[in-house]
Amino acid sequence: MNYPYFVRRDLDGFFGLFVDNLIQLLLILTLCSGLCGMTGESSYLLYKHVLPGAAISILIGNLFYAWQARRLAKKEGRSDVTALPYGINTPSLLVYVFFVMAPAFGKARAEGMSPDEAATLAWELGLVACIGSGLIEFFGAFIAETVRRRTPRAALLSTLAGIAVGFISMTFALQIFQKPLIAMLPLAIVLITYFAQAPFPFHLPGGMVSVLLGTGIAWLLTGLIAVWPEAPSWLADSAMKPGNVTASLDQLGFYLPTYSGARVFQRLADPSQWVGMLSVIVPMGLFNLIGSLQNIESAEAGGDKFGTRSSLAANGIGTICAALFGSCFPTTIYIGHPGWKALGARAGYSTLNGLVVTALCLTGAVSLVNSLVPMESGIAIVLWIGIIITAQAFSAVPREHAPAVAVGLFPAIAAWGFTVTNGAFLMAGGKTMQELLTSVTSTGEPTGGISNIEVNGFLLHGLISLERGYIFTCMILAAISAFLIDRKFFTAGVWSLIAAAFAAVGLTHAYQLSGNGVDFLFAFTQP
Repeated sequence: MNYPYFVRRDLDGFFGLFVDNLIQLLLILTLCSGLCGMTGESSYLLYKHVLPGAAISILIGNLFYAWQARRLAKKEGRSDVTALPYGINTPSLLVYVFFVMAPAFGKARAEGMSPDEAATLAWELGLVACIGSGLIEFFGAFIAETVRRRTPRAALLSTLAGIAVGFISMTFALQIFQKPLIAMLPLAIVLITYFAQAPFPFHLPGGMVSVLLGTGIAWLLTGLIAVWPEAPSWLADSAMKPGNVTASLDQLGFYLPTYSGARVFQRLADPSQWVGMLSVIVPMGLFNLIGSLQNIESAEAGGDKFGTRSSLAANGIGTICAALFGSCFPTTIYIGHPGWKALGARAGYSTLNGLVVTALCLTGAVSLVNSLVPMESGIAIVLWIGIIITAQAFSAVPREHAPAVAVGLFPAIAAWGFTVTNGAFLMAGGKTMQELLTSVTSTGEPTGGISNIEVNGFLLHGLISLERGYIFTCMILAAISAFLIDRKFFTAGVWSLIAAAFAAVGLTHAYQLSGNGVDFLFAFTQP
């Protein structure tokens, strides 16, 4: 059996996975510089510590999962095994910035610390949060297989489908229609290539063609704007910004990873600095663990049965290494294995992604790539991945369990809706979510002239309540539904008790507000 290190279709898989990883890296640069003080003289924290640490974690994981795919291929005598996709976890990235690092930076500045000292404190507490998540992921690997065996496939896959519909497909569909001049042709190329299986001349990978065409269109529009200054805004908004290319060159260099473990252990030695963060670290660690478990189940449904314990343990080790070498952000097994498999990608796409992302992080070239290649040129590939994940959730389960999959979609879609809503509140100003919700009395009568009904079905409390702990809620609701369909009432009752226990301790539904910030509310913490 011949299982090559690289096949032509690995290029398609690489472009999709690379776009996904690049988005996370750009989020890190934007949020850490804007909210955590890592800008100006403190930007060294990003380029000398965070990005090199992220490179270590991404390279370790991508190489492991590529090796794992080769091992499985040789064991089963197959040449069609696809490696698990892997990268930085988006929800953890956002939560750790907004609820660990940014508050730490703001509090330190209020207490009189210099900007650099405050940014350093925020970074170090981010490292503590990251290693906490990694430990949960690693030790959770030893019990996850038991959870997987006792959970219906519909429950594991419905969560992924909900995430795929909202956070992947809808998000990227909106981006495509936000800048259709750049993104529509790449979308057409992707659909022709992957739905119709139409080959391109010289066997060029469709993913590469879509990225090259989108980039070419963007720079043609940029040239047009240069000679037509009076161009309408809808045309000008699609142009690239040559000044960003020049500015990004200033960050180029060679940044070797440095060991940051001493800083982590120094902070861990003082529990008063991190005990309050457990309300963020514990649920995010559990979310990452369950999410990765669901993605392993998705891979098995697609024909590739990887070991649960080794897959999850490697993920945990990747996150721990990230923290020890300077990155504040956990890694995870990505959603989308069936999509990469349908592309024809094997193990090479994972290896190539790890090598390229590492090179970008160690040279400070992340912002340079972003200034040269528009994100819209590659997002159609990721959109297609979301479509395949959603389709698999219904096709890979018993036909009678399809309604259970549908039930499991609701919390994840609510989570996407809340993300959009929260972003709108943050940008619009005016009344905060806290003010809006507290303006309605317990009897439902508006005290400030506004109620849920009066804003045309905008049920904000219900949206947030369903969104909290949605990875758990999706799985539990789908499991209960599947067991009811099978008339296994006792087992459905057990899952209902699990749902009640999770709600009682605050892992699902409960929340507390501070302005537009939404945090978990646990039974053992004070609001």
